[in-house]
Amino acid sequence: MVKEIFDFGLLKEFLNNFPVVINAMSGVTGPYVRRIFQEDLCSGNPKSTFLNTEPLPDFGGHHPDPNLTYAADLVKILKENPELYQFGAAYDGDGDRNMLLGAGGFFVTPSDALAVLAANLTTIPYFVKTGVKGLARSMPTSGAVDRVGKKLGLNVYEVPTGWKYFGNLMDAGKLSLCGEESFGTGSDHIREKDGVWASLAFLSVLANKKIGVKELLENHWKEFGRNYFLRLDYENVDGEKANKMIADLENKLKSTNPETLTQEIVNAAKESGAAAAPEKYKIAFTDNFEYTDPVDASVAKGQGLRLVFENGFGRLVWRLSGTGSSGATVRVYLEKCDDVSVLGVTLDSLKDLVEISLKLTSLHEVLGVTGPTVIT
Repeated sequence: MVKEIFDFGLLKEFLNNFPVVINAMSGVTGPYVRRIFQEDLCSGNPKSTFLNTEPLPDFGGHHPDPNLTYAADLVKILKENPELYQFGAAYDGDGDRNMLLGAGGFFVTPSDALAVLAANLTTIPYFVKTGVKGLARSMPTSGAVDRVGKKLGLNVYEVPTGWKYFGNLMDAGKLSLCGEESFGTGSDHIREKDGVWASLAFLSVLANKKIGVKELLENHWKEFGRNYFLRLDYENVDGEKANKMIADLENKLKSTNPETLTQEIVNAAKESGAAAAPEKYKIAFTDNFEYTDPVDASVAKGQGLRLVFENGFGRLVWRLSGTGSSGATVRVYLEKCDDVSVLGVTLDSLKDLVEISLKLTSLHEVLGVTGPTVIT
C-alpha cells in the first residue's frame, strides 16, 4: 500500500544521504519499521538506526507513548548526534500515533506537522491522483492547518477529539488529511490515524524539497505565520477535585463580567513578565465546545472549555479525561498566533498564557500539584 501512496524511488535516494532514527517503542510497528525502513528505504545508508523493533507484550517495561517524555531514548540520540542524524520518528504501541523530530532533537508539534503536510500534499503521488478534498483537525489542535486551508482554498473542519468524526467526513468524500495534537495524523487511505504513513509523508516533503526538518518548518512559518502551541498534561490527579475545578472554571467563564475577566487576565499576564496591554487580551468569546456533524447531524456537547481572544491573538482550552476518584487527567492547551516573530521559543512565547491559565483555574492549589506531568 505505501509503495502505491509514496514515491519510494525518491525516498530511497534521499535517505541514502539522510540518516534517520526510528523508534518502534516495542510496539506493533516493529516489523513494519524493519521491512519498510531498514530493509528497503534505508538499506543504502548504514548510519540509520532502528530502536525497539521487537514487539513485546509489556513494551519492554516502558510507556509506549511517542512524546518527549516517554520516547526519551530517541530524543537523547538525536541531541547527542546533531551532525549525524537528520530525522527521528517514534510510534506508540498500536502504531497509530507518531512523534517527529529533526536534527539535534528539533521537535515538530503534531499541529505543525499537520499544517506542513497540508501545504505540501501535492508532493505525494497518492494526492496527485485523488486530489485534495478537504482538511480537518480536532478542536484542541492548533489552527496552523487553518492558515494553510485558507491560503489554498480548502475547507478545514474543526471536530471534537475522536477519530470517528474524521471518519464521517472521509466517508462523505469531504476529507483527505486530518490530525490531532495528541500525535495522531492520517489521510483517507484508511479510516484511521497511521504513524508509519505520517512519517513517510513528512519524509516525502523533505525529499521533494531536499532540505532538513528545521529549515522546512521555519520556511513554513515565514510563509504562513506561526501558531505557538503547548499542551500541559496533569496525569493521575484526583477525579473529584478535577471535576470541581473544571465546573468552577466553566461557571466563572459564563458568569464573570467580560471586563472583570479581562482585567484578571491582564494582571496574570503582568505577573509572567509580559507587556500586558489590556486590548491585547480582549476576549472574543468563551464556551464549552459543541459540534454538529455536517454528515449525520449528530451533536457532541461539552467537548472542552475555550477562552478565545480577539483579533486571532490566541486561545486557552481545558479538557478533562477520566472522572474516577483517581487516574483523571487534566489537559491544558495554550495557543498564540504570530505572523511576524515566527522563530521564537515556544515556552517563552507562551509564558503569559501559562500564567493566565494557572490564575484562572487555581490549578496547582486545587489539584495539589506543582507542575505538569508531561509537556508537549
